[in-house]
Amino acid sequence: MASSFTRRSFGKIGGAATAALMFPAIHAGAQRPLGANDRIRLGFIGVANRGGQLISAFMKHSDCEIVALCDVDEKILLKANEQVGGKADLYRDFRKLIDRPDLHAVVIATPDHWHAIQTIMACNAGKDVYIEKPLSITIYEGRKMVEAARRNNRVVQVGTQRRSSPLYFQLRNLVQEGKIGKVTVSRAYRLSNMAPTGIGHAPPAEPPASLDWDLWLGPRPARPFQETIAPYKFRWWDLYSSQMANWGVHYLDAMRWVNGDLAPSSACAMGGRYAVDDDRTIPDTLEAVFEFPSGRLAIFGQYEASGNPMFAVSGAELEFRGTLGTAFIGNRNIQVMPERGGQFQDPSARMESLTIEGPSGDPTILHARNFLDCIRTRQKPNADVEEGHRSTTCSLIANISLAVRARLDWDPVAERFTNHPEANNLLHYEYRKPWTLD
Repeated sequence: MASSFTRRSFGKIGGAATAALMFPAIHAGAQRPLGANDRIRLGFIGVANRGGQLISAFMKHSDCEIVALCDVDEKILLKANEQVGGKADLYRDFRKLIDRPDLHAVVIATPDHWHAIQTIMACNAGKDVYIEKPLSITIYEGRKMVEAARRNNRVVQVGTQRRSSPLYFQLRNLVQEGKIGKVTVSRAYRLSNMAPTGIGHAPPAEPPASLDWDLWLGPRPARPFQETIAPYKFRWWDLYSSQMANWGVHYLDAMRWVNGDLAPSSACAMGGRYAVDDDRTIPDTLEAVFEFPSGRLAIFGQYEASGNPMFAVSGAELEFRGTLGTAFIGNRNIQVMPERGGQFQDPSARMESLTIEGPSGDPTILHARNFLDCIRTRQKPNADVEEGHRSTTCSLIANISLAVRARLDWDPVAERFTNHPEANNLLHYEYRKPWTLD
């Protein structure tokens, strides 16, 4: 494919390739040592949309520098390079970026079906990793990612940034100290009325000249390009993502963390394409219910045919329903609405109303800060890969439940379904050659 890179960009790519040849092959943990006063050298893989937001977040921290960028779309890559002042080395193939021995860490914001391969390669190359959520597109991939991080002693932060929010820390303390009583139900929703045309329809077509479509597809089957898939609309195609994972992981991770739960014991999801006519392969309406051994339910609803608010408190994104009060949390505060006794109970208020104002600060910037700190201290980050795997597993279990149309019982130790053998066939898929997790 003809290249449209500028002369300056070609020079950077050529220089980076030459530099790579000058260094010996690297092994796990063998990247250039990080001194106390050194700036952390970062490479970014996938720089459209969320990748661009992460570039902005990391640029807020003066102790790191973005030295390399990678994307399969030249136009997106050149735009991202402008964002960093035109100073980065540019790559189309992520493997060349990962092989650089002068990088301390990589930040990955590619489509979901690429996360496992790229994270494992980076860990094996001795790089720490900031990986966007959902961690993986299959449960098997997620466990292999955890194993790679542990085997190589890597810091792997998953992009569930609410774990770095001071406001969410306060909510976690409120719930775990029993201030709102026993929480029996937590809820969150993805609300967007996309009826009637959604992401639209598009015929198969030639990919844009700037896009390496085969590399975009990677381990997934070869197929023609469609404008309703790339660059962002892949979120509505089950081969590459899902809204259950895209949005559900954020909220289910917050529910698990705040409540102190490890994994559900069972889950059931129902939904379908009820009102939106577009190219999607996922539901426009879905509800998933998870039951935890601690005695509580977590509910996530993907409502893309209606957008009116679900909660009694304006601006709330999650609800935790306790026996003493219900906590609502949004971007700016926590509001607790007292419970009153119901049938056969004392009807008086069981606690005082409560509002907790949140400190200022973008959680994504704080999450980046935590990752950078952990690169230096070698401590586990706020959203360690194991936690990201457990939360991503919740969403993937829901997708599997929807696919087999059954309530599924889950063994979190064996990471297998115990009541539906056919569902275990969906824990992974066969990659298109030559891609592997090795």
